[in-house]
Amino acid sequence: MHFTLSDDQQEIKDTAHSLLEARSPMTRVRELAEAGGYDDALWAEVSELGWPGIAVAEEHGGQGLGMVELAAVLEELGYACAVTPMLGTVLAAEAIGHAGSAAQRDRWLPGLAAGESTGAVGVERDGVAELVADGPPAAVIVVVDEAAGEARAVAADEAEVTATETIDPTRSYARVAVPAGAGEPLESADAVRDRAAVALSAELVGLCQRALDMTIAYVKDRRQFGVPIGAFQAVQHTAAEMLRHTEAARSATYYAAWAADAEPERLPLASSMAKVAASDASRAVTASAIQLHGGIGFTWEADVHWLFKRAQIGSRLFGGAAAHRARVTRLAAAERAVTSR
Repeated sequence: MHFTLSDDQQEIKDTAHSLLEARSPMTRVRELAEAGGYDDALWAEVSELGWPGIAVAEEHGGQGLGMVELAAVLEELGYACAVTPMLGTVLAAEAIGHAGSAAQRDRWLPGLAAGESTGAVGVERDGVAELVADGPPAAVIVVVDEAAGEARAVAADEAEVTATETIDPTRSYARVAVPAGAGEPLESADAVRDRAAVALSAELVGLCQRALDMTIAYVKDRRQFGVPIGAFQAVQHTAAEMLRHTEAARSATYYAAWAADAEPERLPLASSMAKVAASDASRAVTASAIQLHGGIGFTWEADVHWLFKRAQIGSRLFGGAAAHRARVTRLAAAERAVTSR
């Protein structure tokens, strides 16, 4: 296990950061969020660069890299709050790539890897997934029935997909009703859920880092009583807590991404630990960013609310912090019981 990215992984991350900084500034995010819809030009460009297929096997048109490289790209997409269907597409590709049959991989992965089609993953209860990120444009939707411990890949035309309005206008969401018997079963619901939690955690880490960077820049510039407000101890303490949350979430997330590739038997516990850290961090850090921006932070004109809104939804997708804490407890207890025999 490496505690830093390799040179190649860091180059991927830096390249993603530079491109998104140029193509998806906050002015563009605001424009798209207010108008509705995705950034088709950006999606075409990142698809041409192979981002949707970064972790898809080469035999299916992907780059054949791993979860760590995917996490690095998703962190930068979260940092930019980019308005693309990337998250849902890579979640579906990861689910089908690691839990699908050969026929399912042949059917869906080439289109997902090329960005020619998009995907989504949702959690269903009684045949309905109430909130599916990137659901409206998806060609294939992977639904996980946690109660039954089952997952299936469903073509969008086999399900009833209804666009749902949320507090987060930077992403499309849908309610997906799946008829009984629709779709094709996947081999492992756990593989779908665990990889989805890691990928989403990576995006949430990016949101945290952007909120922190925007806040630090603001408190250095904003002055009261003749000094920058960043000189005040209360502001410094809050900023330090934001940094602590962000780094803890990043460490847990990249450990889980490493485990997905190198030691998959550790992934269930690692993925839930990552989701706990990233869910808590994203909500706390983005809320603190609004607070430290003062009066302007609560207005529509301030950009920090886009980060806050995406974090509120993302922190709850695929289980919130409380649900994953309970899972960590169960998994750790089970592991301890085995080792103590």
